[in-house]
Amino acid sequence: MSEDMTLANIIKGTTRVCGLIGNPVEHTLSPLIHNSLAAICGHDLIYVPFRVESGRVTEAVRGAFELNILGMNVTVPHKVEVMEALCGIDDVAGAIGAVNTLVRTKEGFKGYNTDVYGLDRALMSEGIDLKGRTVVLLGAGGAARACAFLCAMKRAGKVYILNRSVDKAVNLADDVNKYAGHDLCSAHTLEEYRAVTENDVIALQASSVGLFPDHDRAVIENEEFYRHVGFGFDLVYKPAETGFMKMVKNAGGKASNGLKMLLFQGVEAYARWNDAEIDDEMASAVYSRLAEAVRS
Repeated sequence: MSEDMTLANIIKGTTRVCGLIGNPVEHTLSPLIHNSLAAICGHDLIYVPFRVESGRVTEAVRGAFELNILGMNVTVPHKVEVMEALCGIDDVAGAIGAVNTLVRTKEGFKGYNTDVYGLDRALMSEGIDLKGRTVVLLGAGGAARACAFLCAMKRAGKVYILNRSVDKAVNLADDVNKYAGHDLCSAHTLEEYRAVTENDVIALQASSVGLFPDHDRAVIENEEFYRHVGFGFDLVYKPAETGFMKMVKNAGGKASNGLKMLLFQGVEAYARWNDAEIDDEMASAVYSRLAEAVRS
């Protein structure tokens, strides 16, 4: 009875709904982020995940709009397909070519990419400034695109893109160089890591290698590469210490996982939906809950 009464107090006729579309979504920590923020801010809002099959994304987005859903997040594999269903796309998201946040307007949902803002705030929280720095980007998929465009936005000095398929790395480098207006990025295979000759580089690990349960693996496993890395950021957040992070630390560098990026991309989305300002104290409280959830 007490649980039922608690739910009755939370969900009312006035409660707004936000959510996540993707496939799969059962593992997501996004409800913890947004429902925690709603409780902290005192907003009458609840956030739930929705599993949507590929090819049905446009129907899902249109249905969400007709159901008066306030805002949506989008995760793999729908970050590109969803763009076809939107009434508008933010310039940054359009350049990146991927959308992960939908904001309600009178005409429909407008698409944004808060991954890039999440990564920016996560790096800043670690004291990392990309301006003028040499960056090595491992991977060339959707997550890597946000990383590469952030490097351009923050005026990094040079970016090496290393990927198993060099064609994807070349395409990403071309897109970012066009956006930057100069040859910022160069494309290489993973086996060409010796092209990186600079020291104290920032390495951004944006491939899926190292995801739980393969937490002992790293996308590059040669110790020679890691001697060039001053700071390594792994977008993977579970396990809390990945194989990539261990290799960075063993070579004398510092490393962090992607949990803060997950947090801050969610904070940015929540702020856009609710026209709210989330201060550092609020974000820190949610981060503590996320860290506990990842450890359990």
